[in-house]
Parts: sequence; C-alpha cells; structure tokens
Amino acid sequence: MSDFFIAHCRQLLTLRGPRQPRRGRALSDLGLVRDGAVLIRDGNIEAVGSTRSLERHPSARRAEKVSAKDLVVLPGFVDSHTHLVFPASRAGEYEQRILGASYEEIARRGGGILSTVKKLRRDSGKLLLHQARQWLAEFAAHGTTTLEAKSGYGLDLKNEIKILETIRRLNREGPLEIVSTFLGAHVVPREYGRKPEPYVHLLVRRMIPTIASRGLAEFCDVFCDREAFTPAQARLILTAARVCGMEPRLHAEQLTRTGGARLAAELHAVSVDHLERVNRADIRRLAGSETICTLLPGAVFHLGKSTHAPARALIEAGAAVALATDFNPGTSPTVSMPMILSLACNEMRMTPAEAISAATINGAHALRRGDRLGSLERGKQADLCAFELCDYREIPYYFGVNRCRWTLKRGQVIYDSTRRFPREAGP
Repeated sequence: MSDFFIAHCRQLLTLRGPRQPRRGRALSDLGLVRDGAVLIRDGNIEAVGSTRSLERHPSARRAEKVSAKDLVVLPGFVDSHTHLVFPASRAGEYEQRILGASYEEIARRGGGILSTVKKLRRDSGKLLLHQARQWLAEFAAHGTTTLEAKSGYGLDLKNEIKILETIRRLNREGPLEIVSTFLGAHVVPREYGRKPEPYVHLLVRRMIPTIASRGLAEFCDVFCDREAFTPAQARLILTAARVCGMEPRLHAEQLTRTGGARLAAELHAVSVDHLERVNRADIRRLAGSETICTLLPGAVFHLGKSTHAPARALIEAGAAVALATDFNPGTSPTVSMPMILSLACNEMRMTPAEAISAATINGAHALRRGDRLGSLERGKQADLCAFELCDYREIPYYFGVNRCRWTLKRGQVIYDSTRRFPREAGP
C-alpha cells in the first residue's frame, strides 16, 4: 500500500469538527483550507493542513508526492440510499410516465417494483453481479467511496438472500465499501394479492431471523407508503429486526403522508428517507430526534414531480439532513452524487456547502460510520475525491457534468483520469 502526500490543493474541504451529524449552521462549515494538503499512511489520514505546514512533516519526505494543483479535494461521497442490485432498466416505464401515466398506474399494469422482482427471480445471479460491478466503477468515477445497498427486488427468502450475498461479495471485492440493508418489506409480492398480513408474518417469523443469523444485513428498511406497508406493519417488522440485531430505516412520506416519519422518530430509526410529504409537526419531531433525514431529489426529478422534500424547513428546524442518489431502475437511475447536489441546490434551495456536508459527513452518520468516514481528519480512512474546478461551488453549478478527476478509497486509487498517481498504486 502506497503512502501519499497530496499537496497544493486549490481548495481542501476537510469538514473537520465534532463527530456527530451536522445541523443548522454547522452544515455550512466545510473546514476549507487553501493550498491544502493531506498526508496518507497505511490507508488512513495521518495529517491535514496547509501544504507549507505538512511539507515539514517527517512522513511527507517518505510518501509519494501527488500534486493537486487546480483541484478541489474533499471527502469521498457517502451515498446512504441505493438499490444497487437489479437485473435491468425500466426505460419503458420512463416513456409511459412522459406520456402521462402515473407511478401507481404503471404498477397496476404490472410494471413498477414487481416487474423488477419478476426479472430478478429468473436471474442466476451472474448478470446481477456483472452489472453491479460496472455500476460500482461509475460510482467511483463520480467521487463516491461508500454506499449503502438494499435488497428488496426478491421478496422471497431465496431471492432476497441472493441479492444480499451478491452485495457481500461485491463488498469483499471492492473497490467501494458497501453497507447492506434488508428491504424485504419493499412491496407485497404479487402471490399474496391484497392480503399483506401473511407476508408480514413471513418477514417477522422467518425472513428477518434467517437474514440476521447469516449476518447478511446491517440494517432493515420498510417502504411505508401507499401501495406498500402501513405504519403498524412497519412497526412490527422493524421491531422484529431490532430484536435480531438489525437497525431500522424507513422509506416514508414519498407519495402520501402516512405517519412514517413520526414512526421513524419514535423508533429512533437511523434514517428516514424521501420525506416529500412531511408536515410541520413531522419536521419538529424529526428535528428533535437523532434520526437522519435522507433526501432523494433524484427520484422527484426522474418521476417528473414538483414536490421536493422541504430541505430548508428541516435544516432551519435543526434536523440532520443527508443526501443520496436512491440509485434504482425505476425512479432514480443515477450514480452521480454531483448531479444530486445540483438538484438539492436548485430545487430544494440548499447551499452548495450544505449539500456537500449532507452528501459526506451526514451520509456517513446515516450509515453509522461518522467516526471513520465523511471528513478528512487524522485517524479517519483516506477516502477522498478531487474535482478539476476553481471553487467547490462549481460541483453543483456544472449540473450533469462530471469533473471528478480521481478518487481514493482507504488510500488506494480506485479512479484516476489524470494519471497523477503512480501506476502501481492502482487496485
């Protein structure tokens, strides 16, 4: 493993500070250092500061020096909500929505999540693995170093295990760190018709204990919304998951307000995601809780909706806000965290600094990894990305344009379009 002295960063965004989720004004504090430098040793950060101060560090003389001139360097993005493993796109549904069909109408015609489930159940797992590897390379090329990946396209024990074992294998292979979430409660499988109770019983009594006993998932998620699961059903599922050692997460208030956000706060869920339909009471509850509010503007954009999560109200109330791609084949087929930052700034009126904090340090906290990821500080993992820009605000400014030039994970090069790093340092 090579040691690197990354010097002369045009702007270095450290995000150093208290090791807790950023709220309110703290979201805007990027810990910016001009002509900054990072010293990496054995995959971790040994020192951060100005180039001038770190040049005198004893380890800097032994490390490979890499110039970051003309680059904005920041922590690698932490994408805390994705559906990484799926068999195929749903481009046909995209066209249907353009022609006026709603999300619910498409689902009733046999499309939506259940159409992906049907295809995934027929797949041996080889295609799933191959496609996910390709997507992971794209994530790295856009500056992401850690992501969460959910199951939820199997909806029976055999196929949910197939997805989670694929995620486990991908995590072992690298290059990214992948955190697994069991989303067996995505929707009710077609074979149960309109009788969800037997499926909830199966989740609670068999699927969750089996997944937990095999150590296949760290978190358990429930899609709590219209056409999915009620708050009462979500409570049963997440309580059973917690007993088995999996921490709770929720999809909530995306299509309609069901009370899922309130449930998340009551259960001390790690995160509650979407939140387009929250009201003022929900915002107050979330601001007074430890639950991270993960906003997913890519899904709103791709579905052609106009109602985004009230990011400004959440931030001003003191809630901890994160951003994620929601990468999936139906509602947010993007791996680009820079594009998510653009949407957060333009559509939800977050500032560029707030959006970067939400996509790094708060994303890390949404995965219970804020102690070692999400900021550039001594002792943390050397997860960095660099953008060829004059100013960090240009990351969201140039929407739909990828200016990422290199990405490091644990001090190893996982993407480098500049060839600035020694060739032997690659994975």
